[in-house]
Amino acid sequence: MREVAISEFKAKCLGLLDEVLKTKKPIRITRFGRPVAEVIPPTKLLSDNWLGSMKNRIEILGDIVSPASEESDWEVLRN
Repeated sequence: MREVAISEFKAKCLGLLDEVLKTKKPIRITRFGRPVAEVIPPTKLLSDNWLGSMKNRIEILGDIVSPASEESDWEVLRN
């Protein structure tokens, strides 16, 4: 694993993050020679098409349209 001093990481942060994304290889950030963090590539990039992503994973039980309580319980409707 490549090691980068924290001062170099601070100066080249965006470039190093792009490198991790392209190469899929992690980078270890060190401070005074001791590891303080690791930058790893994402496990899975999120899809731009999230609509319908939960299809066949959710089951709707009961009525999801009607109010949860009776209208007679609503204080705002009382005169």
